[in-house]
Amino acid sequence: MLKFMKPLFAAALLLSATLPMAACHTMAGAGQDIEHTGEEITETSNEVYREM
Repeated sequence: MLKFMKPLFAAALLLSATLPMAACHTMAGAGQDIEHTGEEITETSNEVYREM
């Protein structure tokens, strides 16, 4: 029984270590998308203001 638990534990440890790294990368990408959207909104509002 113990021989079966070691590989299972190692796989669980590896998975628990890699998932947060993948989520961090995804959140960084989302942050960049949000930042880009904010920049576009600012540029558009400045254009509209200049045309007034």
